[in-house]
Amino acid sequence: MQKINCSVTNCSHNKTGVCYSNRVDIGGVTASTEKGTVCGSFLNEYEYSTLTSNTNSSGPCDALTCNVISCKHNDNKLCHLASINVAGAEAHIYTETECSSFDAK
Repeated sequence: MQKINCSVTNCSHNKTGVCYSNRVDIGGVTASTEKGTVCGSFLNEYEYSTLTSNTNSSGPCDALTCNVISCKHNDNKLCHLASINVAGAEAHIYTETECSSFDAK
């Protein structure tokens, strides 16, 4: 399984359901549910074109930071999960995305 699986098909970093951003930043500092989280790295493909070769590694994104202090997987702004799922079908801006792997403390 990839580090960041993404169902936001119109994101510039999405390549067949896998994130190819240089780094993914999950936001939503005081989130209490998935809906309160966001993928701060989302870029609308319509406006930014395809950016699936934007990683520092030779493959998909493996750099994940998390600012959601209310998530039990967050430890010092790093996610302890082996992989996460990002959702937001037909998102136009990053606030219409979410971390589907969020679990409240």
